[in-house]
Amino acid sequence: MTADEEQPEPSPAAGGCVLIALTGVPLAVVFAASPEAGILATVGTATAAVWWSVRRPSKIDNPSPPPPEALPENTKPQFSAVPDEDNPHRTHIVWHTKEVA
Repeated sequence: MTADEEQPEPSPAAGGCVLIALTGVPLAVVFAASPEAGILATVGTATAAVWWSVRRPSKIDNPSPPPPEALPENTKPQFSAVPDEDNPHRTHIVWHTKEVA
């Protein structure tokens, strides 16, 4: 293979198949040994998977920008959330400064 040839992109379905094989085969073995133990193992695996997905950090960065750095002493930063016209589930943060008397 030369440097000019492109590598094929990995399939997301392949990752799902690997995960199913890694969890499904051990669970099938436990079910074969004892149906009660198989049910408990399935519930435990599902609980651990849900707990892991809730506890891991989100891959989205904080969408709100930091406040302006250099502000005069007599100003106070304020912001307003403006709805995004392209996506109704997203807002833009607009920073304002207000003079403090």
